[in-house]
Amino acid sequence: MADYCEKEMSRVPILVILGATGSGKTKLSIELAQKFAGEIISADSMQVYKGLDIITAKVSREERLQAPHHMIDIVDPLVNYTVVEFRNRALSIIDNLKSRKKLPIVVGGTNYYIEALLWQILIDEPEDSSDSDQQSKKPRLDTSETNEELHKKLAQVDPQMAQCLHPNNRRKVIRSLEIYEKFGRQHSELLKLQRTGGGCGVGGPLRYKDLIILWLRCDQEVLDSRLDERVESMVEAGLIQELLDFHERYNEDRLKNNAAPDYTKGIFQSIGFKEFHNYLILPEEERNSQKGQQMLQESIAELKLVTRRYARKQRKWIMNRMIRRTDRQVPSIYSLNCTNIDKWTNDVLDPAIEIVTSVIRGEQPKQMSMNENVEKQKSTDILNDTPHFCEICERLFVGELQWNIHLKSIKHQKVIEKKKRLEKSKMEQTA
Repeated sequence: MADYCEKEMSRVPILVILGATGSGKTKLSIELAQKFAGEIISADSMQVYKGLDIITAKVSREERLQAPHHMIDIVDPLVNYTVVEFRNRALSIIDNLKSRKKLPIVVGGTNYYIEALLWQILIDEPEDSSDSDQQSKKPRLDTSETNEELHKKLAQVDPQMAQCLHPNNRRKVIRSLEIYEKFGRQHSELLKLQRTGGGCGVGGPLRYKDLIILWLRCDQEVLDSRLDERVESMVEAGLIQELLDFHERYNEDRLKNNAAPDYTKGIFQSIGFKEFHNYLILPEEERNSQKGQQMLQESIAELKLVTRRYARKQRKWIMNRMIRRTDRQVPSIYSLNCTNIDKWTNDVLDPAIEIVTSVIRGEQPKQMSMNENVEKQKSTDILNDTPHFCEICERLFVGELQWNIHLKSIKHQKVIEKKKRLEKSKMEQTA
C-alpha cells in the first residue's frame, strides 16, 4: 500500500534509476513504487522481448506482482525493436501515469533508451521505410563499402561532419550518411539546429521539468565479484538449456531462409549469445564430450568478462553524457552507494525516499546532487572536434582528448625512439 495519497502527488515528478548491471535497480524501483504509488517502466532493450528470462536477467513474475511493470515481454524475440518504437510507446505510458497521479519510475540498464525518454531528440534514427513509395525511389546506402569509401562519400555531402569523424568510426559515418539520405540535409546542419533549440550535439532540450535521477554506484571490485556470482546463478537457473532451446528454434527459421547467424539484431544482441555460439552449434554428443565441456567453461568465463566490461561501459556513459556535460540540460543526479548490501536501507533506500519526498513537496533534498558536487569537465559537441594527423605514427586522431592521450602514450614515445635510432644508424653509415 502506497504511503502517499493523490493530494500529495499533485506534483508528480518522473523518477529515473540508473546503475550498472547487478547494482540493485530492480530492488529499489519496487520499494519506491510501493512507497509512492508508482509504476515501473523498464528501459531495457532486451527485456522488451518475450521469453528468454534468464539470459536477459528479466524481472521475475514474483517481482512484477509487487508493483506494476511496463515494457516487458512485448516483442517477439526475432523482431528488431528500435529505440524510436520504445520511446513512442514508453512516452504514452509516462503521460498516462502522470495524468492519473501515479509516479513513473523509469529503470533499466539501456542508457540510450533512457536518454531517448528524457531529452527531445530532434534527429530521429533513420527508420527502415522500404515499404513507402518515397523511400523506394531513393537509392539505398551501400553499407558493404569500405570505411574509406564511406568516409569519402560523407566528405562529399557533409564535409564538416566528415572532418569530425574518423574513417574507422564506421557506425557514426553510416549514421550521418543515412541522416542525409533520409532528410536531404546535412547531419552537421541538423545538429546546429538542435543546439539552437536548447539542446546540444548529443540531443535536444529536456522533455520534462520535474525529473529525479538516482544513480546506484558500487565499488568496482565488489561489483565485479557480484557480477561473476550473478552469472553463476544464471547458469544454475538453467541458462544453457534456455540458450539451446532458443538457438534450435531460431536455426530452424534461419536454415529455411538460408541466412547466416546475425548477432546484431533482436534478442541476439543480448550479452550471452555471441559468447556461447561455438558451444551452441556443436552436435549434442560433442557438447557432452570433454572438448564440449571445456568450450562451455570458456563461454561462461567470457560471459563474466563481457558482463564486467558492460558495467564499466554503463558507468562511462553516465559520466560522459550527463555528469561531465556543461553544454546540456541535465536534471539533478543523486548518488547512492550500494556497495554494502547489509546497509541497503541506510545507504540506499532511506536517502532515496528523502530525495523523492522532498521533490514531491517542492523542497530541496538534503543530499547535494552530483551536478553541484562534481568538478565540471565539459564534453564538447562533435562539431567542435578537430582532426589531428600524427606524422610520426602516421595515424589520424579526431578531437583534442584523443590527440592529447596519443601524444602522452607509450606507443607514441616508442615510435619516436625507434625513428631516432634509425636516423642515428643512417647518419653513422654515411659518416
